[in-house]
Amino acid sequence: MSSKTTHVRVNDILLGPLERPAIRWLVRHMPLFITPDILTGVGFFAAMLVAVSYWLTNYDANFLWLASLGFALNWFGDSLDGSLARYRKIERPKFGYFIDHTMDALTQLVVLVGIGLSPYVSLEFALLVLAGYFMVSIHTYITNYVSGVFKISYGRFGPTEARVLAIIGNTLVYFAGLPQVKLPQLNISLYDSVFVATGIILIGIYVVATAKQAIQLSAAERGAN
Repeated sequence: MSSKTTHVRVNDILLGPLERPAIRWLVRHMPLFITPDILTGVGFFAAMLVAVSYWLTNYDANFLWLASLGFALNWFGDSLDGSLARYRKIERPKFGYFIDHTMDALTQLVVLVGIGLSPYVSLEFALLVLAGYFMVSIHTYITNYVSGVFKISYGRFGPTEARVLAIIGNTLVYFAGLPQVKLPQLNISLYDSVFVATGIILIGIYVVATAKQAIQLSAAERGAN
C-alpha cells in the first residue's frame, strides 16, 4: 500500500476571503528564524494553553479570555506552518502530512478534554464532539487516499470558523454565565445542549459524506468494468 501525500485541497470556507490574504501577507513577512516546525509547536502550545485555561475557569471566569487568546495563537501556528513551507519551497510532503494531521488530532483531544473539565460543558458531551470530529477526520483521510481529494471544509465551515465561534462563545459565557434550558423532565445547560447538537451534526456529516462517497466510488468502478 502506497502513501498518498499529494492531493487536491478543498477549503471553501466562509472566512476564506479574509483568511487567505492574511496568510499570504504573514508568510511574506515572517522572520527567517521562524520555521514551519516552530509554527507547528506554537499551534500545539496554544492548544495546551486553551485546555489549561478552560480548566482554570473553575477558579476564575477571566481565564476564558486566555482561552480565546489560545485559539488565536492556535490559528496562527496551525494555519501558517504549511503555508510558510510552501512559500519558502521547503516542503516535506510525507513528514508534513504526518505531523500536521497527528498534531490536529492531539490538539482536538487536548482542547475538548479541557472544555469538558470546565464548569460550562459536561465532559461526556465534550467527548461526543471529539468522537464526531474524529469520525469526520477519518472520512477525510480515507477519501484523500481513494480519490486524492482532501476536504477541509464542510458546508463552508472549517477549523477557522470553529475557532471564531469558540471565541464568540467564550465571550457569551463570560457575560451570560451558565444559562439553563428547561425541557419536560430535563434540565440541561445551554452550552451542553450546543455540544450535543454539534456532536450529532458531526456524526451526521460523517454518515452522509461516507454514503455519498461510497455511492460515487461504486458507480465509478462499475463503469470502469
